[in-house]
Amino acid sequence: MYAVIQTGGKQYTVKPGDVLHIEKLDKDLGAEFDISEVVMLGGESNLVGQPLIKNAKVTVVVTKQSKARKVIIFKKKRRKSFRKFKTHRQPFTEIFVKSITSPTGQVAKTEDEPRVVDVVQMRQDRILSKVAARQERVENRTSSETVAAAPKKAAAKKKVVKKAAAKGKAKKPTKKAAATKKAKKIEKKTTKKA
Repeated sequence: MYAVIQTGGKQYTVKPGDVLHIEKLDKDLGAEFDISEVVMLGGESNLVGQPLIKNAKVTVVVTKQSKARKVIIFKKKRRKSFRKFKTHRQPFTEIFVKSITSPTGQVAKTEDEPRVVDVVQMRQDRILSKVAARQERVENRTSSETVAAAPKKAAAKKKVVKKAAAKGKAKKPTKKAAATKKAKKIEKKTTKKA
């Protein structure tokens, strides 16, 4: 047996044991409730509502309350220097279809059990595990430092000689050195001509 239900302004075809995402409902996790807006029932005999089927219901269990993936909204008008960037995450409710009841009293049930997932609790657990791992790393580091910081003999200090050239500062030539360079250049030119 299958049913076409209506919720959140949309219609969904469901069978017992199905899991589907619908528009957000204000229900607690693990809450079991009936959806009475049944548009159509199918299976051995088909029933079509006008617009709904009376006394027909679909029993569902809330398994997750979360948000969908991020959607990017980007608007632009060319040559007008107009750009608008937004993002959106649509909230949804995940439900598990437990049974379908027809107005004649026929019931189609599933043997599967709903798997309830608390997203907020999972996120908190993940954060706590990261914090615990970080604390453990810090404790390991401090314990290894205490072992490494055993008393050692004091090493003799070496004298450090600073070199001006090593720092990138070259010494300026003196006036005598500049004069001798000029004299050598003039000498070379005269020897070449001769």
